[in-house]
Amino acid sequence: LNHISSHLLWMGTFLLDLGAFTPFFYCFDDREKLLDLLEMVTGERLTYDYFRFGGLDRDIPAELIPAIKEFIPAFKKRLRDYHKLVTKNPIFEQRTKGLGILTKDNALKFGVTGPSLRASGVGMDLRRQEAYSIYPELDFNIPTATDGDVFSRYLVRFREMEESLKIIHQVCDRMPASGEVKMKVPKNVPKGEYYSAVESARGSFGIYLVSDGTLNPYRIKLRTPSFSNLSALKTMVPGCLVSDVIAILGSID
Repeated sequence: LNHISSHLLWMGTFLLDLGAFTPFFYCFDDREKLLDLLEMVTGERLTYDYFRFGGLDRDIPAELIPAIKEFIPAFKKRLRDYHKLVTKNPIFEQRTKGLGILTKDNALKFGVTGPSLRASGVGMDLRRQEAYSIYPELDFNIPTATDGDVFSRYLVRFREMEESLKIIHQVCDRMPASGEVKMKVPKNVPKGEYYSAVESARGSFGIYLVSDGTLNPYRIKLRTPSFSNLSALKTMVPGCLVSDVIAILGSID
């Protein structure tokens, strides 16, 4: 749900930067419905305080799954509208195709992850390559493109929203009716170094932790995707017009 919410926020503002007003309102209309669902669980609409070490803060409410199942077909229809309105729009194609090319080699050199990497032809997604949680048991595809341009980065995110719906549908049908929502965890982390990462909407989000055996971490480092993705911008903009730079920057999210 959060992947779709993030991509809708990106798509609406990205297209608004290019001068397209109508998709912006559609995107935020759909996103409001998603935030209603997330608020139903967490009580918040932006910075969700829900995860805990060993599990979750609380169980999901009984009305959540029916509400999600009502959202899925409505959003499938809206995705078809977006496809007609944006993907096949000749002006949008002219503004994005062949622009801001990020080659596969440059993407890997700068540590780019997420949709921006997959748009350059690298099908890397931690939910597949370093699978965690329930993802190994789910059926979904990893959208990729090969051109590495602004249009490809749009198309990958658009297809990821379709795949996210498939994931959500499968999870809803497999959600246990009852059970523990939080495991007992040790008070101290054993001495050593730890690294763990998940696939966020923008790419690989990792946490590197050094423990000296006490309650407080000796050192902690967050590996966020946006910093590396943005660093690759300088390879995409030489020779572009200022108006093109706006499109390229927006396409990185």
